[in-house]
Amino acid sequence: MTGRTALRNVRVFDGDRLTEPRTVVLDGAVLGDDPAGAREIDGGGATLLPGLIDAHVHLESPEHLAVLASWGVTTALDMACWPAERVATLRTVTGAADFRTAGLPAIGPGGNHAKMPGMPADAVVLAPEQARRFVEVRAAEGVDYIKGVAEAPGKGGPPAEALRALAEAAREQGLDTVVHAATPGAYELAVASGARFVTHVPVLGRIRAEDVAAMKAAGQVAIPTLTMMAGALGVQRPGEAGSFTQNVADLHAAGVEILAGTDANAVVGAPFSVRHGESLHREFELLAEAGLSPVEILRAATIAPARAFGLTDRGEIRPGLRGDLVLVDGDPTVDISATRAIRAVWCAGVEITPLLSEGQD
Repeated sequence: MTGRTALRNVRVFDGDRLTEPRTVVLDGAVLGDDPAGAREIDGGGATLLPGLIDAHVHLESPEHLAVLASWGVTTALDMACWPAERVATLRTVTGAADFRTAGLPAIGPGGNHAKMPGMPADAVVLAPEQARRFVEVRAAEGVDYIKGVAEAPGKGGPPAEALRALAEAAREQGLDTVVHAATPGAYELAVASGARFVTHVPVLGRIRAEDVAAMKAAGQVAIPTLTMMAGALGVQRPGEAGSFTQNVADLHAAGVEILAGTDANAVVGAPFSVRHGESLHREFELLAEAGLSPVEILRAATIAPARAFGLTDRGEIRPGLRGDLVLVDGDPTVDISATRAIRAVWCAGVEITPLLSEGQD
């Protein structure tokens, strides 16, 4: 339901803290400032968050966007979606999570990605000229950023010069690049590529201190996807996390910006099937284990990814921005698990029914 709605008596997360109880107005698809004539909802002192952003997902159907929204994820940053017809279909979906995508990823002939069913041959990039052509094609398709996959040296990924050319060509097209790196050796290549974002952290082994320092110096951003890392190692309960959380602690201690992303997917051949929506709340718990404060975690799923990915119309609660909101009980700036206590969700002003069951489509 759209129209004008006044959410009264809500404490708003402003990016740093909760405000005193106030009124927030939804005016159609955007946030307004005039409650006159609006349908009123008494928030009862509950917490109002900007719609959550998952900075690493994989989407295959409109149902995934609906499930994401039901868990408070109003924007999904997809890191590999093809063919172009599927992307076009997902872009038409309304009343669910909004999404952005890299389209087809640039990979090498080895590694797990090359074995995924339906991976096109033109995803393989082995030379700088191929990288430049790859970016040209993706840009013509209208992707929102470029995705590359780094593997440890000798493991069949794109060579270092191809990854550098990928990031350079993307910048020339006005696009950022995200590079996958799940081992220390791959992380070294990803950082050296000059890509804006490095997604994942090594499942086993530590990121080299010089790579952490280089990321900080270059202003690169980390998307650790601890939920995927934990799943790949069979770590499912709080307190069981291993070296991958220490990698995030190292990045955090160095001042590298960290965004919340899960690698949510239902992809055949993926190391672990991460559930859409619910997994972002698990990601919060793992980021807390890595040493991030609740406020830092909330920023990592709202204002920080919005700014990093150039989504200037969301990530905060102020008039004129998209009407993406999540109403939760409790105070997630103190106890991050309160994000699970969802009372209501709005995607571009459309109220969504929260999904709090264990299953999903």
